[in-house]
Amino acid sequence: GLLQAKELGLQVFHGGTALKDGRVVTSGGRVLSITAVKQDLMEALGEANRAVATIHFQGATFRRDIGHRGLRLLRQPLYVSTGPGTARPAQMFPAAPHIWAISDGPCRKGGGFAAFFDLKASGYDDPILVSQTKGLGAKLQVAQVCKRHDTVGQDLVALCVNDLLAQGAEPLFFLSHLACGKLDAEAMETIKEGIAEACRSAGCAFLGGEVTAAAAPCPPGHCDLAGFVVGAVERGQRLLGLPRAEEGDVLLGLGSPGIHGRGFGIVRNILLTSSLRCSSPAPGSCGASTLGDVLLTPGKVFSPALLPVLRSGHVKGFAPTAEGLLGGISRLLPEHLSAILDALSWKIPEIFCWLYKEGNLSAEEMAQTFPCGIGAVLVVQKDLAQHVLQDIQRQQEAWQIGKVVAPCHAAGSHIEVENLAEALQLSSPRQLLSDPAAERQPLPRKRKVKVAVLVSGAGTTLTALIGSAREPGSCAQLVLVISNKSGVEELRNAARAGIPTRVIDHKLYGSRSEFDSTIDRVLEEFSVELICLSGFMRVLSSPFLQKWKGKILNASPSLFPPIKDGSAHQEPLESGLQITGCTVHFVLEEPGAGAAIHREPLRPGDAEAALAERLQEAELRAFPRALQLVASGAVWLGAHGRTCWRR
Repeated sequence: GLLQAKELGLQVFHGGTALKDGRVVTSGGRVLSITAVKQDLMEALGEANRAVATIHFQGATFRRDIGHRGLRLLRQPLYVSTGPGTARPAQMFPAAPHIWAISDGPCRKGGGFAAFFDLKASGYDDPILVSQTKGLGAKLQVAQVCKRHDTVGQDLVALCVNDLLAQGAEPLFFLSHLACGKLDAEAMETIKEGIAEACRSAGCAFLGGEVTAAAAPCPPGHCDLAGFVVGAVERGQRLLGLPRAEEGDVLLGLGSPGIHGRGFGIVRNILLTSSLRCSSPAPGSCGASTLGDVLLTPGKVFSPALLPVLRSGHVKGFAPTAEGLLGGISRLLPEHLSAILDALSWKIPEIFCWLYKEGNLSAEEMAQTFPCGIGAVLVVQKDLAQHVLQDIQRQQEAWQIGKVVAPCHAAGSHIEVENLAEALQLSSPRQLLSDPAAERQPLPRKRKVKVAVLVSGAGTTLTALIGSAREPGSCAQLVLVISNKSGVEELRNAARAGIPTRVIDHKLYGSRSEFDSTIDRVLEEFSVELICLSGFMRVLSSPFLQKWKGKILNASPSLFPPIKDGSAHQEPLESGLQITGCTVHFVLEEPGAGAAIHREPLRPGDAEAALAERLQEAELRAFPRALQLVASGAVWLGAHGRTCWRR
């Protein structure tokens, strides 16, 4: 039937075919692709399906649903920029904003597509193009746990478009890429609709997105979502990307309840140790919302409200705060200037107050990690501040939150956020403003648990433990590293991190109990409360294990600890198991699976050497997480030698 298809004026692309004895035969897989090009999509679908029906071979199958989702999408109104500050329905390329190419294969080798945008017709005389790309990171993983994808599209567009505005550019068109372990059509459609809606709000065209089915070792439910936006600014127009702030200038804050960037890594850690789950009722007075609903509140897309203001010439700088309040403001300040903010001057959403308390965070850590209710900051001249603020407030919440000052010392710029701890302890900051004379005691912070790490030079987790202990919200403090061998790399790593070290050579002691007693005395000297074993190659004595029962953590390269022969990565390959991994567990005299704290599963799918390397990487993820669980009190060892969890 190939000749008949060609006679109908269609193109037939060969995929899984071969020539045999002068004949075209199938060679497996996706054999042929029939393509029809018509003025109307419905007409093209009909022609392509008629051609498919003329082609026959043994075992031939074909889909009948291709294109119908595109028909539904084409009925939605679309917008494309036609010049500074204006928009009109897209006419030049009516189907382009809905291209959604799907391909199979590894994350980095997926198929691609091309789309077109007529820049000349957009109304610019001499434009400079500006581009920006962003990914959602940990927030997408929380959305997957909550099974909510209706907000992530707006989040992605907001991240990209708001960063574009920081250069004074108008967003023109947007593209996206989604890679996932297993394609979920419903979730994909929801994300796509969210992106399209957010692009309409931003006044830019959604030219399409690509979806790739990620190959192993990508977990089935894992997804990565990235966006790419291109904008334009007229040559000669004042660019906002350079720090032009001067002493005396005013800082204006734009309200946004969203959490983005590295802040969601901290959110995941807090959820891990909290008694609440994503499905729990939201803290405070958030109505009938769940905690997941509030955490997934999307960031605001600022372009419609801000474009006229940014082009007025009254704004010296603009910066989003997705990566933290302090990080956003620091982008606006020259090295020789500082800033002072008053946290009582704006409304902090309750979710940030909950994160502050539940995450054991300091006010400084909150300002470094979270936007704290401020989605973006503008720098304006003092005598123009009220005029600009009123223009913005006609469309959204905004406040005068601080000012630019000369630094109080010679060490460079510094940003001080006054009254942040007090504001975070209130359900509403305005409550304090109405009663400035009221005295309120600060909430006590949780004490960090003192941790020692025992090493022998063969472990790899010490660096990961040092890094996690420094993260905001960590409940662990590394106070000591003990090695039974001198000169090992872990001792140097600890010294570089400012952690005290001790070498206790087991060869200098007559018995194991004498060696363990010396370690015990040093642990007592540093008031250690928890012990982590990182490649520690000595067997601990029974009296030592009894004294420190429920206080010693170790990792085993198996989901069912411990494997005594140290070759656990061979076990799943030899036995045909479809899943393996590592487990962090309490160290007991009689080991058992009931003492497990955290498991990090992996699918084998590799040769022995590659699997061993992946197990090592899994241990670097699992050990810090398990330490946080125990240090925070979320997990402990029960009286019967089994792990207990806080509910």
